[in-house]
Amino acid sequence: MKAKKWVFLFWTTLVVGAISGTITGFALDWNNGMKLGVKEFIVTFIWLFGVSAMFSVVSQMGFFAYLSLHRIGIGIFRSWWNGVQVILIALILFDLVYFRYQFFAEEGESIVPYLLVSVFLFVTSLMVAYIKQKETTKEAFVPALFLMIVVTTLEWFPALYINDPKWLWVYFVPLFTSNVWQLLILHRLLDPKVIEESAKKQAKKQAGNQISTHPQKKQPTNRKKKKRS
Repeated sequence: MKAKKWVFLFWTTLVVGAISGTITGFALDWNNGMKLGVKEFIVTFIWLFGVSAMFSVVSQMGFFAYLSLHRIGIGIFRSWWNGVQVILIALILFDLVYFRYQFFAEEGESIVPYLLVSVFLFVTSLMVAYIKQKETTKEAFVPALFLMIVVTTLEWFPALYINDPKWLWVYFVPLFTSNVWQLLILHRLLDPKVIEESAKKQAKKQAGNQISTHPQKKQPTNRKKKKRS
C-alpha cells in the first residue's frame, strides 16, 4: 500500500470515530445538551470530538496489531487458526456477560441487560463479517468476526471496567465504527493483484497443510510376474 493510502486510511478513520463518538455523546445527554449556551456547546463539542478521536486512534492500533497477530496465528496454528479464533470469540462473548454480571450486578438484578450487550455486539459483528465476506472471500469471515468481537472488546476494556452507562457507549461507538471502516475499506485500498496473489498463496498453504496432516496411503500394486518362455 502506498503512503498516500495509509494517510487516507488514518485520517478517514479518525474522522469517522470522532464524529460517531460526538453524536453518541450528545444523543445520550440530549436534555442537558439542549440547555447549553453557545460557548458551553462548542466546548462540549470539542471535548467529545477530541476524546472520540483518541478512541479512534486506539482502534487503529488494535487493528494493525491484529493484522500482525493474524499472520503469526496462521504460521503457528496453520489450518487450525480459524478454529482457535472461533473458540476465543465464544469465550469473549461469555466473559462479557458473566464477569460483568458477577462484578457489577446488584442483588436481584436481572442478567438480561448484560446479555443484551453481548448479543448486540455479536449480531452487528456478524453483519459486518458477512459484508466483508461478500466483498472479498469466504476465508475473510472468521478473521473479520474475530476483529469485531475480540479486538473491539479488548479495546473497550477500560470502559467495561468503569461500567458507567454513558461512557460504555461513548467509548464503544468510536471503536466499533472505526473498526468497521478500517475492515471494509482496507481491501479497496490494496492492489487487486496483490490480493489475488495473497489468496492463492493462502489456498496453497491450506492445501499443503491438509495433505501433510492427512497423508494419502499408497495403494499396493499387484505386479504380475512374467512367465519364462
